[in-house]
Amino acid sequence: MEGLLSKFARVEPIIGMNNPYHYRNKVHAVFDHDRKGNPISGVYEAGTHRVIPVESCLIEDEKADEIIGTIRGMLKSFKIKTYDEDTEFGLLRHVLIRKGYHSGEIMVVLVLSSPVFPSKNNFTKALLKQHPEITTIVLNVNNKKTSMVLGEKEQVIYGKGFIEDSLCGKIFRISPKSFYQVNTVQTEILYNKAIQLAGLSGKETIVDAYCGIGTIGLIASDHVNKVIGVELNPDAVKDAKTNAIRNNIKNVDFYNKDAGEFMRQMAVQNECVEVVFMDPPRAGSDEVFLNSVCTLAPQKVVYISCNPVTLERDLKYLVKNKYEVKRIIPVDMFPGTEHVETVVLITRVKE
Repeated sequence: MEGLLSKFARVEPIIGMNNPYHYRNKVHAVFDHDRKGNPISGVYEAGTHRVIPVESCLIEDEKADEIIGTIRGMLKSFKIKTYDEDTEFGLLRHVLIRKGYHSGEIMVVLVLSSPVFPSKNNFTKALLKQHPEITTIVLNVNNKKTSMVLGEKEQVIYGKGFIEDSLCGKIFRISPKSFYQVNTVQTEILYNKAIQLAGLSGKETIVDAYCGIGTIGLIASDHVNKVIGVELNPDAVKDAKTNAIRNNIKNVDFYNKDAGEFMRQMAVQNECVEVVFMDPPRAGSDEVFLNSVCTLAPQKVVYISCNPVTLERDLKYLVKNKYEVKRIIPVDMFPGTEHVETVVLITRVKE
């Protein structure tokens, strides 16, 4: 990437993490059994669906690992079988745990192959007895032959069905399916850097594309006149609207739309937007969306990326269409792995 962009911007030093251990606030464990039928939990071996047992991990929240171990130890006494992908027999497929870094709230999501969960109440009581710090437990039903972790149906069996946590001074509701950055400490650095790069004066209208539960837009709301958030996931948009109310933020509107089509319509209606924040998934953006950005023609684009390969591809498109890359700042959001998050300032070339 540096070779492509060297004439536009220098890739700045990576912003590292002071304490790069046990930072993951979201921990996912696959459940299976060994040849003797004993339950195991862990991660898939790369490129396979063979489960490698994991007792603890240096990048995962320690309490989450402890709760997963407790659940694994409870299965035999409750006669709960782990799911077998080949035979499609068994009940427990996955456990997903989310923990609020600042709030300490803990959500446990039990992913089952069937909505029928024998001894559900007793299982819940036994788990809470060992871990009273758990604030909510959700059953998620995934009865499809799929590599996706979560299914469509959910049932809250304890607590409120979500957790809350603070990020950059704002409070966010996090549901089982919500996208929320896994490293809270580095996310605060990343988002503050993104807002700093945008050079906001307080008068701007900004678009938060791929807004998820509204994190970037709500954090930026103190620095602008108006925020327009757009996101295709309806559950995330619902959370975003709730988060705006929770934080008493009134200069934000969230829309459940395709971001590219939404921005194209804004351009047709001659809407004026000074800055677009975009934080797409690992697959990056697409030509339809990037074309809509160029049509809307904001003065600045702040691109947050978790994949340097797709970032390079998307920046090429913008550079060919009257934009130039000004700053590239990597942030080590995933210490102990090969991955990095990058925030990029892109400005429109003056004609």
